[in-house]
Amino acid sequence: MNQKELVKAVAADVNKKYDTAKKSHVSEATVGDVIKSFTTVTTEALAQGKNVQIVGFGSFKVAHRAATTGRNPATGEAINIPAKNVPKFKPGKAFKDAVN
Repeated sequence: MNQKELVKAVAADVNKKYDTAKKSHVSEATVGDVIKSFTTVTTEALAQGKNVQIVGFGSFKVAHRAATTGRNPATGEAINIPAKNVPKFKPGKAFKDAVN
């Protein structure tokens, strides 16, 4: 599922939950903006070293990966791999149970 398909699916799911008599409707453009804002805010929080937890879904955090020495598979030459921070996602129990 790509982002466009996700936006359509979320908009359809939200609109299905509203009472049709109230004529409430959430546009795909609005859902797209919300998803973009979610990714922006999550990225900024992780860049600041903060964790993001969504109960029932999972948590995002930053892990530090230490520097190490690797090998070039073509030549066997040793190369230095620098230390870096990497994002990690740990799914919540409800999410794991729903997938299984």
